[in-house]
Amino acid sequence: MPSEEARLVTLTVADEDAGARLDVLLARLLPELSRSAAHRLIDFGDVRVDGRPVKPRHVAKAGETLTVLLRAPATCDVAPQAIDLDVVYEDGDLIVVNKPAGMVTHPAHGAPAGTLVNALLAHCTDLSGIGGELRPGIVHRLDKDTSGLLVCAKHDAAHRALAAQLADRTMSRRYLALVWGEPDFSERLVDAPLGRHPTVRVMMAVVPDGRAARTRLTVLERYGRAALLAAELETGRTHQVRVHCAHLGHPLVGDPVYGRRRAHTLAVLDADLREVVAALPGQALHATRLTFRHPRDGRSLTFEAPPPPAFEAVRRGLATAAPAKPAPLPPGPAAGSPAAPGAPTAPAASEPDAARGDDPPAA
Repeated sequence: MPSEEARLVTLTVADEDAGARLDVLLARLLPELSRSAAHRLIDFGDVRVDGRPVKPRHVAKAGETLTVLLRAPATCDVAPQAIDLDVVYEDGDLIVVNKPAGMVTHPAHGAPAGTLVNALLAHCTDLSGIGGELRPGIVHRLDKDTSGLLVCAKHDAAHRALAAQLADRTMSRRYLALVWGEPDFSERLVDAPLGRHPTVRVMMAVVPDGRAARTRLTVLERYGRAALLAAELETGRTHQVRVHCAHLGHPLVGDPVYGRRRAHTLAVLDADLREVVAALPGQALHATRLTFRHPRDGRSLTFEAPPPPAFEAVRRGLATAAPAKPAPLPPGPAAGSPAAPGAPTAPAASEPDAARGDDPPAA
């Protein structure tokens, strides 16, 4: 017997819907259901066609009666934790937060608590369920030691709408990155496929058979031995900005995984600057701007967040050691061309002690 929190929906297949797969049709007719959620309901026996259970691949026929039992969202098995959040925007459909460096996005092996999801479960009192579970919908992620803006959905319809924008690249994400070395370009589109490192499986690398990955880099300031870049994502692969910058020979300042080959750079810095760089919790990478359409009314929303104090301290230190100069160098190789000779394609295989808690897909 359905509980008071469940509801039974009855639908009749119209002529124009005949011929559609049942799971596809339910996702179309019931906005609160994704196709995968509809698939699960059919598998669980919560969907009947003319009173009988069917398979998700059932082809709907005109005039058939569909009964769908929509159960209340199950309690999430992740514990809420009262953790301070920097909430940039919030309404009944979504929440935008400025994640600090050092916080994992969601529970994973090695990080069962203290995550953004734990904090959101305690903060949000109006969640209506994602995929049948009472939890926030993580639309995109940031590495543990990457700070900045994230949008999370409060219900399935918002999650699907935001995820679709991510997939069709209408959601815009801009990062600020401090990198070692002086880039030989002013602006460059890095078009280099990413996949698992051939020998260190917790790392990513540029590999011939990897997934398409594109990052547009713009030099904002030059400091002689380092530079400040803006990175615009055209795809969203694991560690994308970090690997692409390292591939060009310009690893991120403070990156403990992909920046090991430039560790000697610290030796030429003065003691005060070395101390400031060492205080970074990880890579100097910050998601500074996020633009998307609101899933309910389609209006364009843009949010910005300045880099955290540790990032700014390093930037100021580098600029003081070698005053910032925005004047660009001549354009480098054509967009998407390989790195300069000698630049490693796959990062050096070394102990992956800093892959701790990084959660894909993230920049």
